[in-house]
Amino acid sequence: MIKILVFGELCLDRYVYGNVERLSPEAPVPILKPINVVENNGMAGNVVENLRALSDNIDVEHIHQIEDLNKTRYVELKSNHMFLRVDEGETKQITPINSISKELDEKISRADIVIISDYNKGFMDEDLISSIAFKSKFCVMDSKKRLSWKTISPIDFVKLNEIEYNNNRVIVDENPEKFVVTLGSKGAQYMNKNYRSTRPQETIDVSGAGDSFISAFTLMYYKTKDVEESINFANEVCSDVVSKKGVSLPDNKFKVSF
Repeated sequence: MIKILVFGELCLDRYVYGNVERLSPEAPVPILKPINVVENNGMAGNVVENLRALSDNIDVEHIHQIEDLNKTRYVELKSNHMFLRVDEGETKQITPINSISKELDEKISRADIVIISDYNKGFMDEDLISSIAFKSKFCVMDSKKRLSWKTISPIDFVKLNEIEYNNNRVIVDENPEKFVVTLGSKGAQYMNKNYRSTRPQETIDVSGAGDSFISAFTLMYYKTKDVEESINFANEVCSDVVSKKGVSLPDNKFKVSF
């Protein structure tokens, strides 16, 4: 059984789906009549759910904040058009991990894989991330922070999207062996080589696609130690996930065995 420790903020992703048939007489806004509500673990919690969907041979533990965070999206059912997203729980500062306790240190040392899914909400600072990665056997990170060498030096791989890459272009270009940059429908890039998806799909919803990518890439790389195979596998998983509505999980056909 592969032991995986995930660090990062947890939220509740809520999708309120409904029909829109007319505009409000009070203001030029659509009236959404709710039909059903779908709830999932979001942010780093979605990484955990993706890992569990991708393998039956893993034991995953999630280290996250104590505060409740909620993201509610109001979506027209037929078109999948999102009218509004309401975020709750971020008005007060999130309680951070101030230090690595003896118990947490032991969990890191026992973990075969550590994934840091940093949504930059104040749960983990640069020093803590560096310390976690330094103590890890194998560490992969997805971060919304402006990165420094101190943060990335003990990390094996960092996944960024195009916007995050542009915010960290200098350090990425100076250390290309550490960074996998996802490019949406164009696939991903590593060491200045593009890896396009072999089965591009119509994109219905990109919510959570980055979480699916880092989960799939990490599991396959741990198994094969092959970056190219791992990126191609992650691209395949993302092609499946983005063709579904809401925050969705990979199909069983993508299961990784150890």
